[in-house]
Amino acid sequence: MTTAELASETDFVGWRRAAREMRLAGVEPAAARFVVAGGTGQGGLFDAFEAADPASRGAVRPEREFSVPKAFVDLAQAVILHRSADRFDLLYRLLWRLRDEPDLVKVISDPDVADAIERAKNVSRAAHKMKAFVRFRQTYDNQGEAWVAWFEPAHRVLERTAPFFQRRFTAMRWSILTPDGSAFWDGETLRFGPAATRDMAPTEDAIEEFWKTYYASTFNPARLKVKTMQGEMAKSYWKNLPEAALIPELVASAQVRMEAMVAAPAPDPNARFAKAIARDVHQDRPHAEATPDTVTAVERGVQACRRCPLYRDATQGVCGEGPNSARLMIVGEQPGDQEDLAGRPFVGPAGQVLDAALEEAGIDRSDIYVTNAVKHFKHEPRGKRRLHKTPNAGEVQACRWWLDAERRLIQPRVIVALGATAGLAVLGRKPAVMRERGRPLTLTDGATGVLTVHPSYLLRVPDAAARDVARADFVDDLKAVRRLLA
Repeated sequence: MTTAELASETDFVGWRRAAREMRLAGVEPAAARFVVAGGTGQGGLFDAFEAADPASRGAVRPEREFSVPKAFVDLAQAVILHRSADRFDLLYRLLWRLRDEPDLVKVISDPDVADAIERAKNVSRAAHKMKAFVRFRQTYDNQGEAWVAWFEPAHRVLERTAPFFQRRFTAMRWSILTPDGSAFWDGETLRFGPAATRDMAPTEDAIEEFWKTYYASTFNPARLKVKTMQGEMAKSYWKNLPEAALIPELVASAQVRMEAMVAAPAPDPNARFAKAIARDVHQDRPHAEATPDTVTAVERGVQACRRCPLYRDATQGVCGEGPNSARLMIVGEQPGDQEDLAGRPFVGPAGQVLDAALEEAGIDRSDIYVTNAVKHFKHEPRGKRRLHKTPNAGEVQACRWWLDAERRLIQPRVIVALGATAGLAVLGRKPAVMRERGRPLTLTDGATGVLTVHPSYLLRVPDAAARDVARADFVDDLKAVRRLLA
């Protein structure tokens, strides 16, 4: 057995030096052992490793110099911060194999590689949690105000994460104390010190009550998901969070508070947005029940519409736009915030996605009649913002009067429904968009209907690769529509 003594738990430079010497000396993984100075387990930094004479080891043979990919170096730097006792054995096994398998780190199905990647992810999550859950408390010393925090990270990420606090709290003097070590910032220099204990940090300060009050005031009982909350803020961190003492009571009272919110009367319409209404929008309105015989009559009728309550909070109705003899009609869900203010359909972010996809599919938007299933913007105010709310089936049915009028007057050959709400308005039933998308459907008026996703769906896909795939599928649906028009 060949042993390398480590000076601490986290010194990657020492591990790399000793592990390389072992590998060049031909010390196989089963014969390599790493220990921490002053401890009994495995850990991080080495004293000098002295390679024994190969002849004295029997099976040990010297190797020529070799290099490792940067990906392995980055992976090892993260894995060394993991608390598992066998992490050095794992990394040395990978190092041993890299000489003959230089692309090993790319083989994520390999058990050792997969294990190392998972441990690196755990370390990354621990660093993220440290950034989120460190709570400084105010104290004073002979130099004046200072801030001290006690934190117990899941892995040894203090030195990795401390520069984040240095950048974020440059003007503060602060200390972060952990069972693994301490970090100190005096406004000029970031230093690291020995391990600490909880009693070295203050237990509360005057600002803490203000923070608890703020936390309680932002707690929304209607959006409470206990499992999700505990997934992001694990109970193991609660003991170090001042606000955690409030959580059981807030959760217990959530149902009662939510019922009170539902029972409360609706707020008055946002006056700021009412000012954006064009002066003549509400003047000389025709009766909303009159059957429109032109597209212009539809537009003016929508402004007078009282078929559902959505008109009350919208700036204006938003009708369709495009040639009166368009062969293709595209139906969306409802106007968004920007469409509501501009009075035109698909001019916001979803409209930009639609325009780009149409261009890629070889369809000229100027040849299309673009409209929505619901003509008024349904939303809820949130501070200065208006958040989209999906229209319900009753609101969609009420607004079909206007969509049917548009279809009767335009007489399109093909109608594309973007999303489930548009599908309900066009088909008269709730569709399974992902299962029915792209298939030609015969409509009651003789036109051909095609279902696909709404462009806003593409904006919500979080993963870049999945978003690219979803966008390509959307463009393929539009290309199929173009072929139907040929």
